[in-house]
This record gives sequence, structure tokens and C-alpha cells, in this order.
Amino acid sequence: MKKILRHLFLFMFASTMIVSCIEIDEQSFDEALLIGKWQSGTMYYKYLEDKSGITWDEADDITEAEAQAFTWTLIEAELTHIHVLEIGGTVPKVYIVTELTETSLKYEDDFGKIFSFIKVAD
Repeated sequence: MKKILRHLFLFMFASTMIVSCIEIDEQSFDEALLIGKWQSGTMYYKYLEDKSGITWDEADDITEAEAQAFTWTLIEAELTHIHVLEIGGTVPKVYIVTELTETSLKYEDDFGKIFSFIKVAD
């Protein structure tokens, strides 16, 4: 029994050492780069400094003046939109940002769908 416990202890110690040596690549993005108007085809997102925003899709014959409101947060690589419904209530959507520069925004949802935008205005 003593031999089994010693082997178990050594295994747990070695596992801990291996895991602690693995570098976790936790990306963090500057939310100031998000501020502005982003376009992907006919879809637009406009992020404001007060962490509010609007979104619209010209393919659905919706203009910026008719856009749906949302609030947003960007913590490290997690971008959360809380869409405010006109009929009341909210719908949260969470994405993982993979790229955010002065001109490019890319993120992915839980289903693996990738969204790619270019900045068209501040």
C-alpha cells in the first residue's frame, strides 16, 4: 500500500510540474480599438465609448437610424453583446476575439462560426 501511495504521489507531482510548465496563451485586446463602425458585407456594428452600440443589416432593409441597440464588454478576448429588444428583454451573445487591430476585427461564436469585419469609420 505504501508503494502505491508513493507512486501516486510521484505521478501527481510530475503531472503538476508538467501542467505548470505549459504556457497558456491568453490573449488580451485593447477595447479602445473596438470603438467605431465595423462592416462585414451588408452587416454593420457601431461600438461607442460608453460601451453601448447599434447593429443593422442593409440586406434586411434596415438603416443605421433603425438599428438595434446593444451594450458590450471586452474582457481579455471575450466580447459580450447584450442586445436590447424593442419588445422588451435582452439577448446575450458571447464571442471570442481572435484579431483586433485598427482596421480588422475577427471573432468566433460557440458554434465555431467566424465573423470578420473591417473598420469603416470611427
